[in-house]
Amino acid sequence: MNAEPERKFGVVVVGVGRAGSVRMRDLRNPHPSSAFLNLIGFVSRRELGSIDGVQQISLEDALSSQEVEVAYICSESSSHEDYIRQFLNAGKHVLVEYPMTLSLAAAQELWELAEQKGKVLHEEHVELLMEEFAFLKKEVVGKDLLKGSLLFTGQCYVGSQVTSGPLEEERFGFPAFSGISRLTWLVSLFGELSLVSATLEERKEDQYMKMTVCLETEKKSPLSWIEEKGPGLKRNRYLSFHFKSGSLENVPNVGVNKNIFLKDQNIFVQKLLGQFSEKELAAEKKRILHCLGLAEEIQKYCCSRK
Repeated sequence: MNAEPERKFGVVVVGVGRAGSVRMRDLRNPHPSSAFLNLIGFVSRRELGSIDGVQQISLEDALSSQEVEVAYICSESSSHEDYIRQFLNAGKHVLVEYPMTLSLAAAQELWELAEQKGKVLHEEHVELLMEEFAFLKKEVVGKDLLKGSLLFTGQCYVGSQVTSGPLEEERFGFPAFSGISRLTWLVSLFGELSLVSATLEERKEDQYMKMTVCLETEKKSPLSWIEEKGPGLKRNRYLSFHFKSGSLENVPNVGVNKNIFLKDQNIFVQKLLGQFSEKELAAEKKRILHCLGLAEEIQKYCCSRK
């Protein structure tokens, strides 16, 4: 990717919230991967005209334009599936923020469509590019897990507003999907997991939600994953892993996570350039589908007990 690009891929960004704004910034700044990409415009439901000199274009124009070869899908999770399908059918490569879809079947169908069209379908997972994850990966390698837990706390948000659970779920999916980055951490650290049980506690009048999931590794070691959101809860992550050789309680301050969306873009461009092996792509696809399948299983388990 250090070579001078022979051509640039025209890009449109769909959705200009937090992630979309960062994507546009990275596309406009001089980086090795950005040299292979040319930001054509952005698509938004809002009438914005332009942002920092980048023109708004209609979805129809983005789909039909010969200039546009790549779509970055940065909209709400509930809209991802439809946008991915439209852009793949229009012959465009797609980068999408996680979760790709809110069901396993839809993700499998879209991956098949991407393969039929010969296009790259890339699901962003910036949580795997964080310094904390790199630290954990080194810490757990070669160790036998006895038991572990991961708790995430925060507030319910839609846009910049704190809101109640139902509206957030309508736009970003069931907590197992909106919190799939935590599940991805656990699967990436300890391998494929199976569901033992799950509960969802909701107090809508208090804007409070707590999902508790009991999982186990292939060696039957128990792992618990908890998502807790409510007023006054600070965004934080607490973990505890116990091994035969010792314990790990939370992650020390291992530095600032710099340019993680740019690092993800670098991976995407490598895929566009055919620099990922089939083995690497297959392993990534298997992990993503496993996590989406688990998230769906958790949702069904919780909903069957309401």
